Amino acid sequence: MIRTATPADVPVLHTLIRELAEYERALDEVRATEDQLTQALFGEHPAAHAHLAVDDTTGEVVGYAVWFLNFSTWRGVQGIYLEDLYVRPAARGGGHGKALLTALAHLCVTRGYQRLEWSVLNWNTPSIAFYESLGARPQDEWTVYRLTDEALVKVSRMTPHRMGTAQ
Repeated sequence: MIRTATPADVPVLHTLIRELAEYERALDEVRATEDQLTQALFGEHPAAHAHLAVDDTTGEVVGYAVWFLNFSTWRGVQGIYLEDLYVRPAARGGGHGKALLTALAHLCVTRGYQRLEWSVLNWNTPSIAFYESLGARPQDEWTVYRLTDEALVKVSRMTPHRMGTAQ
């Protein structure tokens, strides 16, 4: 079963996020707190959304998807960017990952969004095989770049900038 996360789910969601980071060999990079997740998902202006995969037999949350809306200037419409998709190892193969992606694809189609996009680590061959089995194709002509931490601060200070609003 797939359901929308509620504020009461934040502790288990935070645990799952940490499990994903450990799987991706980056647990030391997780800085998000439960309070931050609560604000991001359920605050006055939510920045992201979450769906949970729940085992039908036990009622245990076994996976999650966190996503947010993006926009394609070429298509002229919004889409979904899937930030995280994770299913606990013991629950893999039970259809939970497929159900999460199906739910997001359904949201795209019913809301008129024309893209569902995400990134996957190059070494994560089980996930790559899974995504490709569903018809997803890598966008290998694009390379993701990221500024964080000191580099982000350094670039922010390079050039004087002015941000204003149109009158």
